[in-house]
This record gives sequence, structure tokens and C-alpha cells, in this order.
Amino acid sequence: MFGSGTIINTAAVIAGGLIGVTLKKGIPEKHSQILMQACGASTIFIGAAGVMEKMLVIKDGALSTQGTMLLIFSMVLGSLAGSLLDIESHLENFGEFLKRKLHTENDTHFVEGFVTCTLVICIGAMAIVGAIKDGLTGDYSTLTAKAILDFVIVVIFASTLGKGVIFSALPLFLYQGLITCAAAAFGDFMSAALISDISYVGSALIFCVGINIAFGKKFPVGNMLPALLIPAVYAGLRRFL
Repeated sequence: MFGSGTIINTAAVIAGGLIGVTLKKGIPEKHSQILMQACGASTIFIGAAGVMEKMLVIKDGALSTQGTMLLIFSMVLGSLAGSLLDIESHLENFGEFLKRKLHTENDTHFVEGFVTCTLVICIGAMAIVGAIKDGLTGDYSTLTAKAILDFVIVVIFASTLGKGVIFSALPLFLYQGLITCAAAAFGDFMSAALISDISYVGSALIFCVGINIAFGKKFPVGNMLPALLIPAVYAGLRRFL
């Protein structure tokens, strides 16, 4: 069925969040802290691996790099645009809105859990590629695999950051759902090279998220999200210039 991948993924996030919140009641603070540090370290390595996979190539028997300028321009220009739009504050304000509606004003980790988990499960290659495949061919296998990974991630996050994590399912559903609808409506509008470039930049953002989880907030990753659009702009300019 059309959109099945996003529905499965969203359900997995909700289920993982509910289980994690249940577990939270029985996890001492000292264990919660080490779990968050472990999540942060794992996220750092996932992001770094994605960047290195794209950047490091072997040419003429020697190790060299590629895509450096694309990464720099994407991160710098995208971060500038996101800072001007203040995306991070909008995400946090939406989290505060949900917090008030649910009457959980005393939950000090609600907004942090919502924003952090949203960034982790929405940024990355599997979200983009899987949603496009689901829209083009109805193949939701990639998003099903992502759902399993997200389930584990969300259980851990919810067990440390609480119920705000559950509501990351809402932006996930909208984000992947819109990509799936666009793919179904407009066909194969993204080349394999462009998807690779977006995934590459996304891996750099995942690395930043990992730093935030492990060491406290160091990067306003929400404001850096427009970096994902720069490779598409670059590809469009190359096509018409």
C-alpha cells in the first residue's frame, strides 16, 4: 500500500517511545546518564562513518578526499539560512506547545527529548531514500528496516528523556510522508548522485547531533537543517548553467 513504510516507521517510533517511558520509571539517574552518553557516542560514529564513506576515495592507489567544498558550502550556507529563519526555536516552541497541551509543565526533558529525537530519526539516508522508493514503486523495505533501528533508538531515548520523545513521530510522519507523496507525484525527480550528496551532508548533521547528546548542546542542529537543501540547489544550477 502507498505510504506503508512511513506508517510502519511512525508506529515503531510510538511503540518504542511508550516502552521507553515505561522503562524510565525503573532506571536510576546514574544509569540514564551513561545510556545517553552511549547513544551520543554511537550517533557520532554513525555520522562520521557516513561522511567518511563519501569523502574518502582511492585514486591511483592513494587515499584522497572528495566533496569537501560541497560539504563546506552546504553547512555554512545552510546554517546561515537556518539561523535567519531560527528553525531551532520554532522546533523548541512546538515542543513547548505540546508540553502545555499535555499538561506536563514539570517535565524538564520534554522539549529536549522531542527535538533531539526528531533530528536523529528524520535526518539521514534511509529516511530520504526509503521514502522515495515507497513513493515511486511502493517498496517500503528500506523504511521497514529503518523502523526497526528507530524503535531501538527511541526506546533508549525515551527511557532517559521521557515522553517528549514519543511525539517525534509527528514530524517524522509529515517529513517522510511528504517525500513519499512528492516522489509519487513527480516521479524520479532526484538522481542517485543527488541522493548521495544529501545523505552525505545529512551524515555531518547526525555527527553534530551525536556531539549534542554526548556532551550537551554544542550545535544548533535545527538551524543547520537547510544544509540538506544546498546539494539540490547546486545540482539545479549545474543543470541550467
